[in-house]
Amino acid sequence: MTSGLRSEKQEPDPLYVNCQTEVEVKHGVGLHARPSVTFTRLAKSFPCSIEIAVNGSDVWLNGKSIIKIMGARIRKGSILRIRADGILAEEAIRALKELIERNFDEEKKHGRTA
Repeated sequence: MTSGLRSEKQEPDPLYVNCQTEVEVKHGVGLHARPSVTFTRLAKSFPCSIEIAVNGSDVWLNGKSIIKIMGARIRKGSILRIRADGILAEEAIRALKELIERNFDEEKKHGRTA
């Protein structure tokens, strides 16, 4: 007699995914110090791996590394591909893309208007 429970087929974890998006950097001077810190802080708040590629490059950089992000010299007009793999990857991608689209919230922080 069986208990009616089967564990033969495990359901995939809906929180563990990989995804990718593209976004154009429209911030006036690109990812200088403040935006880079804001980006990496947000990236580090997610438990998944996050990587970026700049302007169609096949080189993927650690999105949680301030050194890698600042070293990439990302300028206004650059196209960033952002990919995340792991738990909450979709949420991470969405949050980072929105941050870039909002110009890293710099206008709000410094009392400037767009």
